[in-house]
Amino acid sequence: MGSSRPVTPASPRVPKIKPAQPGVPHFGCEHVRILLEGPVDILENTIRNYRTCMCVVSDTTPIIPQTSKAPNGQPLTTLTPNYLCLQCSATTTVSGRIEHGMETKHRFYVESRNGYLFCQMCNDFVFDPTLEDLRLRKLGTGSFSSRKRKLDDLFTDASKEDSQLMSVNTNNTPCRASGIRGIYNMGATCYMNVILQSLMQNPLLRNFHLGDGHRSSECTRKNCVACAMDEMFQAFHAQPETVGYSAHNMLACFWMSKRKAYEELASNKEQDAHEFFQFLTEELHEINANAHKQALEDGAPSPRRARPDSSCNCIVHQTFYGRTQSTITCQGCGEVRTSVQQFMDLSLGLDVLSKKKSIKTTGLSVKRCLEAEYKQAERCEYTCHNCGTKEAKKLSSIKSLPNVLSLQLKRFKQSNGSASKIETKVSFPLKLDMYPYTNRARGQDLKQNPELARGCTYELQSVVVHVGNLETGHYISYSRVGNQWFKFNDHNVTLASKSDVLNSEAFILFYVIQSLA
Repeated sequence: MGSSRPVTPASPRVPKIKPAQPGVPHFGCEHVRILLEGPVDILENTIRNYRTCMCVVSDTTPIIPQTSKAPNGQPLTTLTPNYLCLQCSATTTVSGRIEHGMETKHRFYVESRNGYLFCQMCNDFVFDPTLEDLRLRKLGTGSFSSRKRKLDDLFTDASKEDSQLMSVNTNNTPCRASGIRGIYNMGATCYMNVILQSLMQNPLLRNFHLGDGHRSSECTRKNCVACAMDEMFQAFHAQPETVGYSAHNMLACFWMSKRKAYEELASNKEQDAHEFFQFLTEELHEINANAHKQALEDGAPSPRRARPDSSCNCIVHQTFYGRTQSTITCQGCGEVRTSVQQFMDLSLGLDVLSKKKSIKTTGLSVKRCLEAEYKQAERCEYTCHNCGTKEAKKLSSIKSLPNVLSLQLKRFKQSNGSASKIETKVSFPLKLDMYPYTNRARGQDLKQNPELARGCTYELQSVVVHVGNLETGHYISYSRVGNQWFKFNDHNVTLASKSDVLNSEAFILFYVIQSLA
């Protein structure tokens, strides 16, 4: 009786098709059966290629499987799933998958997010037990091995393995809502789109609206901006959609409002994004603070002139509002007068600073603008009640910081009756330390109070950019979702790098306090 050759560790292993089980199809479809029951070399290549595809999907950064090659040869990154060819190394989009199949006769593909198998001839995803077993192993344990852990392994130090265990056993649901959607331009409404995109990624507003903070089902207000915001947050964060969103309800709220301040918005003309941000937040403030009904009647004051309520605890105040402190010192007798004002955003002037010779050499930055506003005293018009002297100096500082800091760079100016744009390059950081500009920073050693300094650190969340001139300009924005930046150009959404963001011509910067970022 002859003996078979013993299998050594160096011997090649022939892949096996998973045995048939009651109630489970042996193959995903008839086309997969033909592929896997063919010659052994084809079976080996198929299993090897599927493992390679799963490693790309599971082990690499998401941008790699989401990037394919455009017809012009340039990299093309999309938010919708791509398809990795199971029979070669190509990565294609949906339309590219069909063209690739016609050119190469390749019929099987792996979906780029979760590794599902797609059959081109069936024009559908198919469930194949053999490949599905490999997929679940890879996503579940990070390995294709079927070996079980030894009993001793179950009692190892959990603190060393918790993070790794969580990372390899946690995967995103295929139908998750990512909060990443474009917004359609409805006729020169890019000014509105960039502000709404920035608010969609605001953690405090997101939690408020998704947590039923407004209760739109009980709201009886006509043309309610807060209800429109509720609808948007649900569409962005609770629905698995990636197509563009139409913010017509939000636009209609302003068009149909009785406020005279909103009349300019009811047109197809380009508007100021910063002004829209002020209108929107003040409107949300009045609604959520249960403002009196008569405040919405004809002739009500503009939100920009409305007196803020220092005791308000609405979501807008909790998110954006801080306080500045101004100290005026008489140069005659030394009398000091201090006043405190609320702010929703800080406006930083560029006109004077951009003309300085030192700035032209070193470049203008947000930190330099903040120093000019909140660390340097300036002469001011003031008549002392004590000695009558009209010479005084004013020094401003920040008394309390908001959770979300909004910085507006004053790029638009009026001169001799005409408007113009300041296109000076202004650099800004991804992480901003606001402690030096607070009144607590004066006369204190930062090393003695490191906790206070950490509480004043912000991380960049969104950037609103104005490109072009005043007449034919356009607004776009960048927002960070997790550690990935995205560029929003109306309904078009593309991946962006940190350098793309930092090299942009910023108009409004939204920074989130580090503990919330």
